[in-house]
Amino acid sequence: MNKKIVIAGGTGFTGQYFTKKFKALGYEVFIISRQQQHINWNNTAEIVEALEGAEMLINLAGKSVDCRYNEKNKQEIYDSRIETTKTLGEALLKCSNPPELWINSSTATIYRHAEDRPMTESTGEIGAGFSVNVATNWEKAFFDFHLTKTRQVALRMAIVLGKDGGVVKPLKNLVRFGLGGKQGKGNQMFSWIHIEDLFNIIVFLQKQKTLSGVYNTAAPNPVNNKMLMELLRKEMNVKFGLPSPGWLLKFGAIIIKTETELILKSRWVVPEKLLKAGFQFTYSSIDKALHNILND
Repeated sequence: MNKKIVIAGGTGFTGQYFTKKFKALGYEVFIISRQQQHINWNNTAEIVEALEGAEMLINLAGKSVDCRYNEKNKQEIYDSRIETTKTLGEALLKCSNPPELWINSSTATIYRHAEDRPMTESTGEIGAGFSVNVATNWEKAFFDFHLTKTRQVALRMAIVLGKDGGVVKPLKNLVRFGLGGKQGKGNQMFSWIHIEDLFNIIVFLQKQKTLSGVYNTAAPNPVNNKMLMELLRKEMNVKFGLPSPGWLLKFGAIIIKTETELILKSRWVVPEKLLKAGFQFTYSSIDKALHNILND
């Protein structure tokens, strides 16, 4: 019988990367999504069948937050996280041989805007506002399930960097068109993680059978926005980049239908628990990560 893993919401940038990596390790990968070729969210029997005997469930489901926060989008952002988590938890309860590990996405945005000190799992302060409300309810929906056979880990993910998607492409375009200066004041912190390290964290958590609860999933060396843009320009060999003041970003966000929170919120998050557990990052510095993504 094949080893199998179930990835919910596995059609995005991160899910596709994980699918490829797990298949290379000899796993059969079952994907739950709204796309026709996958297991549908409404098909409870098929979800339960996929979960039976699987080694792990990874939930990445959730509408992209790269949109305007109008009421319709806010409801979709909320439901696509909370309702899918509840669907998976209820399916696990119906399994006679459920996965040993359920990893659920969360977000580093759960912490407050922080320019004064880093946020760890033990000392971080939960923020306020729409995004934080989504994150806290998401984690509550997850940990409200008390599963006797399944270990539960919530990943408070920083911004994922990789070659084929995520935030790197729009940032590269800004640099290419001469707009690669600081954004806003430039002192807002940028917490990030290379997608390869994110995958390695999943494998690490699978092997370390005593680990559960909430984990900050971010590289140990965040940088501020000004430094991020400088390093991007250096890596792309672009000498100059015009800065984007806050008022211009707010105007631009309306035009391209997104929110300035994605750029201006200071996310200063460090992976205290992962480091304490002995996880070693391949890409612990942003310059090494950018060099790999843009060149290798």
